[in-house]
Amino acid sequence: MGCARLMSMPESTGSADRVARRRGPPLNLVILAVVLVLAGVFGYREFRERTMFVHEEDARIRADMVMVASRAAGWVTRVAVLEGRAVDADAVLLEIDRRDAELAVKELEAQLEALSADRARLAAERALVRGQTESRLQSMRAELASAKVTVSSLEPQRALAKRELERSRRLFEKKMVSQSQRDLTDAQLQRVEREFHMAVANLQGAEARVREAEADRARMAVLAGQLAVLEKREAEIAARVRRQRLDLTDRSLRSPLKGVVDRLFVEAGEYVSPGQRLMLLHDPEQVWIEANIKETELRRIEIGQKVQVAVDAYPDESFQGKVERIGQSATSTFALLPSPNPSGNFTKITQRVPVRIALAQREARLRPGMMVEIKIATGR
Repeated sequence: MGCARLMSMPESTGSADRVARRRGPPLNLVILAVVLVLAGVFGYREFRERTMFVHEEDARIRADMVMVASRAAGWVTRVAVLEGRAVDADAVLLEIDRRDAELAVKELEAQLEALSADRARLAAERALVRGQTESRLQSMRAELASAKVTVSSLEPQRALAKRELERSRRLFEKKMVSQSQRDLTDAQLQRVEREFHMAVANLQGAEARVREAEADRARMAVLAGQLAVLEKREAEIAARVRRQRLDLTDRSLRSPLKGVVDRLFVEAGEYVSPGQRLMLLHDPEQVWIEANIKETELRRIEIGQKVQVAVDAYPDESFQGKVERIGQSATSTFALLPSPNPSGNFTKITQRVPVRIALAQREARLRPGMMVEIKIATGR
């Protein structure tokens, strides 16, 4: 009996092994294999993500925020826009009280008109004086020329009368002519001398009158100087009029672009000063992403690389971008409070460099300040 029991035990053990082989490997081995496979898949994916892409979660949508300020001081009479409203280029945003500026323009325009009238009067007077002076000068010069001709014609007669008188005296001394002939020659010389002196006097008077007429031309120079002063004064007032009109135009603030009003900092009735911030605008069609990339990843980034963008506000949508610009300075260089190290203690901190990524707008839904996650396809 005992021998038979012993003989049957090996047979039962062999059958159990055969059943176990039919059932397959143990469960723990299967689980281990699955875990290893999953770990390999996820490890490969992580390796691929780290080698083929540059990730950044702290990225934001940006836009050119245009600050509208006033060049003029005054009370705000009307605010024509509301926050969040779209505005067209050159649309009126707000208006500042114009009454003082309009009165100043009218006052300067009146001064300009008065100066123009004075200048026209002086120009007419100068033209009149010029005509009178030139006419008189021509007449005096003609009279002077006539006096010169008279003097020049009497000089030979005077010389001839002197010679005749001298010859008559010699002949009278020789008893060859009578006393009456000698007296007649003397009278003729006196007459010629008298006419000659009168002609010389007329010549001197004509010369004096010519000098007087020429002196009257100096009055034209004085009038010309006064006219030049008025022209300069008129140009100065005209420039002040243009500047005041510019101030009047600046009291209606207009939009520099077609965009959206992001923020208002003023209400109707408030007093504003030149340079005061009044509102913020931006063009919703011109948005981009600014991502601060670690300096250790910067060598892998090039302009033109494609970027996968996930916007937190729209998790079910995917966006595509492109690297447009790589900053030339780390963000720490723009810190308001620099961090000097006078003690010599040093902790190395990885710096970040701003990278600009071009992004296409979608129905104006992408707004400045929104958080996004990016993956830059480096392909390395």
